[in-house]
Amino acid sequence: MIDHLDGAVIPTGFDVPVEPLRQAAHYTGEPGCIAEARAFAADFLGRLRTEWCAAIDDRVQEEVLLVVSELVTNADRHSNGPYILELEGTDSAVVVTVYDSSAALPRRFPRDPERIGRHGLEIVHVLAREVAAERVPVGKRVRAVLGLGEKN
Repeated sequence: MIDHLDGAVIPTGFDVPVEPLRQAAHYTGEPGCIAEARAFAADFLGRLRTEWCAAIDDRVQEEVLLVVSELVTNADRHSNGPYILELEGTDSAVVVTVYDSSAALPRRFPRDPERIGRHGLEIVHVLAREVAAERVPVGKRVRAVLGLGEKN
């Protein structure tokens, strides 16, 4: 907040960012990219805590990192090229978006505790308050919105 005193602008120390914090990283699909994406997301969450005063406890951090892992792993496995991880956040939500070169939209399989593998999108749907996948000119975009400080 900024007070105005006789035309002078005085910062009060309670200034709040206006635009969400945004960061993106490009990955080639080489070994180690998934771990790099998790580290990138952890650094982003640290910045969100500092710049937005976001209340991100250990549980929320692990949920965001798990969603990043699942979406990046899917891009790594199912696309024939590089992929982009884009993160956007405020004090109330984090949006995880992954762009890759495959036009095939991800399939969410019915719940089956006996199935081995293919639970990634199921996990993302449980943790996120919103999940969307759409084709874009160069492939697809998968987006998950996670709330901060709320039960998803």
